[in-house]
Amino acid sequence: MGKNNATHGVNTRLAHVGNDPRDFHGFVNPPVVHASTVLFPDAATMAARSQKYTYGTRGTPTTDALGAAVDALEGSAGTIAVPSGLAAVCVPLLGFLSAGDHVLIVDSVYHPTRRFADTMLKRLGVEVEYYDPLVGADIARLIKGNTKVVFTESPGSNTFEMQDIPAIAAAAHAAGAVVMMDNTWATPLYFRPLDFGVDISIHAATKYPAGHSDILLGTVSANEACWGRLYDAYLTMGVCAGPDDVYQVLRGLRTMGVRLDRHQQSALHLAQWLEGQDGVAQVLHPALPSHPGHAIWKRDFSGASGIFSIVLDGGGQAQAHAFLDALEIFGLGYSWGGFESLAVHVQLDDRTVAKGPEAGPVIRLQIGLEDVDDLQADIEKGLAAAAR
Repeated sequence: MGKNNATHGVNTRLAHVGNDPRDFHGFVNPPVVHASTVLFPDAATMAARSQKYTYGTRGTPTTDALGAAVDALEGSAGTIAVPSGLAAVCVPLLGFLSAGDHVLIVDSVYHPTRRFADTMLKRLGVEVEYYDPLVGADIARLIKGNTKVVFTESPGSNTFEMQDIPAIAAAAHAAGAVVMMDNTWATPLYFRPLDFGVDISIHAATKYPAGHSDILLGTVSANEACWGRLYDAYLTMGVCAGPDDVYQVLRGLRTMGVRLDRHQQSALHLAQWLEGQDGVAQVLHPALPSHPGHAIWKRDFSGASGIFSIVLDGGGQAQAHAFLDALEIFGLGYSWGGFESLAVHVQLDDRTVAKGPEAGPVIRLQIGLEDVDDLQADIEKGLAAAAR
């Protein structure tokens, strides 16, 4: 459709990507198709499977609409939708790794990714190695003859280290390895991994695309070279997302741009304010000039989302719990990307290379859509409680 033109602004595109109302009798939204069995008109068509839809696990108009929308945002050759963000990590890793292969995973990775690698992948005979998120082009020294995948995440989970994705991708490709990236923090609105050399882009659509803390879903998008193998792994494993969840994520995309803009503005306001507050040793937000990875963020990213961390100035679990327990607006809960603000005491004891800050407890803040003055007052209560 003309109104899906790639030259249009992001909010215009988000309002229209993924489906053409003329395909569905003019209805603005695509149908929610609940499907397992699909009927064929005759035996020959059934034997050849020569029709667009053949079984529910292989796609429906609903999943196709979300896939087309994400492809338009990612610039990808194809996208799969799976039941969770963790599934979006597991499917490509299983699809591209075999017994005897070596995988390099950034040490600041999302913890469930590490758990999957340290249990399932190792049990299947994959050699797992973690690397410093700041390694950049020097990752070439870690790549072996059997290295098949380099897994990236930038910024890193909880401590927000920035990776030099183009340099890492160039080194990996020179050795014939596939590059995967968990891009949940930025979404394709603020960073398009495939434009920077990444082969497979992974998102927990549970977060900003869904946006309302009530849907679990993941997407995986691949370039032309990797799409066939990714899609084959998806079909083989049968991990398809349910149509109602797919529809809700597609609906969430319509407002993701305006929501992300609000998340970004509020988070930056609070991050800048927190840098000058007593009781805060460090603010870990890549869009701040004080952040060690700010230059990479400024070079490669077009925006920042609403999640960052602070390091309390001294103390331990008691101070972290005092901070959290004093909060009234911020909820204490995992996940992020929804409309409500959340806080959690970060645990970094799973790290092997990138140990993280040592000045005090690390508190991760998800900045929601509430009024920023109210959030600031709430954080002040937490800092005062931690100080006491």
